[in-house]
Amino acid sequence: MTITPRSLVAAVAAGLMITSAALVAPPQQLPQAAAAPVSDPALAKKLTTLMKDSRITKGKTAVAVLDAATGSELYQRKGSQATIPASNTKIVTAAAAMHTLGPDYRFQTQVIKRAKVTGSTLNGRLYLKGYGDPTARQSDYASLAKQVRAAGIKTVTGKLVVDATYFDSVRYNPAWRTSYADAYYAAPISALTLAPNADYDSGTVIITYRAGAVGKKAKITTTPAAAKSYLSIKNLTKTGAKGSSWTVGVGRSYGSGTITVRGRVPSGGSGSALISVNRPDLYAAAIFRAELKKAGVSVKGGTTVLATPDGKRTVLATDHSMRLKDLLVPFMKLSNNMHAEALTKAMGAKRSGAVGTWTNGLAATRAYLTLRKVPMTGVSLSDGSGLTRANTLTPRALGTLLVAVQSEPWFPAFKASLPVAGNTNRMVGGTLRYRMNGTRAENNAWAKTGSLTGVTALSGYVKGRDGHLYVFSMLSNYTQSSPRPVEDKLVVTLAGWRR
Repeated sequence: MTITPRSLVAAVAAGLMITSAALVAPPQQLPQAAAAPVSDPALAKKLTTLMKDSRITKGKTAVAVLDAATGSELYQRKGSQATIPASNTKIVTAAAAMHTLGPDYRFQTQVIKRAKVTGSTLNGRLYLKGYGDPTARQSDYASLAKQVRAAGIKTVTGKLVVDATYFDSVRYNPAWRTSYADAYYAAPISALTLAPNADYDSGTVIITYRAGAVGKKAKITTTPAAAKSYLSIKNLTKTGAKGSSWTVGVGRSYGSGTITVRGRVPSGGSGSALISVNRPDLYAAAIFRAELKKAGVSVKGGTTVLATPDGKRTVLATDHSMRLKDLLVPFMKLSNNMHAEALTKAMGAKRSGAVGTWTNGLAATRAYLTLRKVPMTGVSLSDGSGLTRANTLTPRALGTLLVAVQSEPWFPAFKASLPVAGNTNRMVGGTLRYRMNGTRAENNAWAKTGSLTGVTALSGYVKGRDGHLYVFSMLSNYTQSSPRPVEDKLVVTLAGWRR
């Protein structure tokens, strides 16, 4: 796992934007000599031949290739076919979020008081209010705790109140399958949450197991360590003889707060798993409580879940996330589902002026697509990440959007967030870092991947050998062999194309 501090992610993002802007200018800045013709019959013929591959003909594949400068469609194969896009959904979510929230948008988390302070004692409750930050880490809650102490408070007589009402209480998308509810990529979405790692996998905890004495249980620890005060962990492990086989499994049932670790750990062995938690808000509160104690602030009451009452209030502490244009880097490079859903609900809250929901957030996404004149036939959205199979998009819709966003002032940041083919730097190449290496597409194609069982997708930009910039989108739903190698051939063909 690559460890990248929040500040370094922002710096990397800034560097990527400069590189992206230098390599590919928006269409209005392209020199006149690079203007594309309306069509390219030779290219269309080449791609038609490529799509005769049996991995394409035996499945459900839709493709569109457009000229980035003019929007002219150079090739299409079932371009308006509604197809499950997997994480290509994140393209529309990222673009809509940049438009709706703005590239400088920052999530925030606040600590609020309403009661009076006598000396160093707060005579009442302390409120922890979240606004959906999917990048909040233990260090951020430590900062909030230190700010509370710096405000002169040493004792809180009342309870710690957890306020996650900026988003609704539907934390698990109804279109997601419950069979993967414990997976790190399907964590519940809450306005108050915490990520245990530098990938910002919010709503998850790292469970580490180490062998004990032979015949005894393995030792279980968590990251963050204070998570154990909230979590219920059932240890059903056993330490086996040295060299014995591993049979460890770590899981959590849908709706359950208990994480079970079972199986055999060979003597001397250790391992870890990233597992979602059931209540991210209470998880975050447990970590904040621990940080308050470290900072010298004692909370006498327990923890309760309530909305912060209206009326007089004082903000004691505030934490801000990185800017959205920087957050796009871990979001898109690493295809983080929780970032997509937090952004979707944040858009919903801004659009409605009320609680953030999937319904009003997806309405904001559709509104942006309509604004950019994206053809909506075949477009259906149930989440912002593409984890559900209920979503459908078309290559024509994605291609149209990818052409249109080039005129947005935030386009360099958007493009820089896309994985770069063949670049083995994880925070540059992302999910494309081991694809198209050693070809003309290496460091020359910027695209979002998509993958589910029986689904593969790739949409983005590539510069041809002749200097023209192409937009492509290929969405495949299949039951036999994956067409992913053909995706790569499509991009490499465009990268090597000379008119």
